[in-house]
Amino acid sequence: MYSILVVEDEPGMLMGLKDNLEFESYQVDTAEDGEVGLQKIMNNTYNLVLLDVMLPKISGFDICKKARAKGIQTPIILLTAKGEEIDKVLGLELGADDYITKPFSLRELLARIRAVLRRTQTVPVNQDKLKIGRLQIDFKSFEGVVDGAEVKMSSKEVEILHYLWDNNNKTVSRDDLLDEVWGTEYQPTSRTIDNFILKLRQKIEDDPNHAKIILTVHGVGYRLVSN
Repeated sequence: MYSILVVEDEPGMLMGLKDNLEFESYQVDTAEDGEVGLQKIMNNTYNLVLLDVMLPKISGFDICKKARAKGIQTPIILLTAKGEEIDKVLGLELGADDYITKPFSLRELLARIRAVLRRTQTVPVNQDKLKIGRLQIDFKSFEGVVDGAEVKMSSKEVEILHYLWDNNNKTVSRDDLLDEVWGTEYQPTSRTIDNFILKLRQKIEDDPNHAKIILTVHGVGYRLVSN
């Protein structure tokens, strides 16, 4: 389970974030001012920090600067009501991994969190190369082999398959796939996802018309089944 520290001084926002993140199965710790937030970052291990910029006692920018100066590399997403370019540049230069401007949708925030965790969490070596059904896939080189013959794999096919594998035996919604693979700024229709799943099944399944590995969960999305 991923652990997230939320540093936010507005009580309603803090509790709203905590409740929604816990609903998404994250372990959540909180801090209501910059001083407490910095102490928790220094003394605990988290997978990610959601850090408001405008905080009492110590600003989010200063927290980010002090944490990085101490060699703490915990991923940080800055939360702020400011939208000026200079603030975004400053936050990233101080070591933040991403920056999201209030007001934001929960869906966008969750997509940003998943994207940062995916970029920053170490992938075990034994998961770089896998055999899924008939397909042998190298996630680093984007190379695929089916029945001894090399097959072309598009970057989107590989990203979709990687996300399904990371959530193997769990149902993944079409919206989650759209957020993870295409991001929140540009998104195709859910029909695009279905077309990519069809292509993956042709490489993976013994009989693509009767899928046993990438299953359709009607009205929701897909589930990759692995033993």
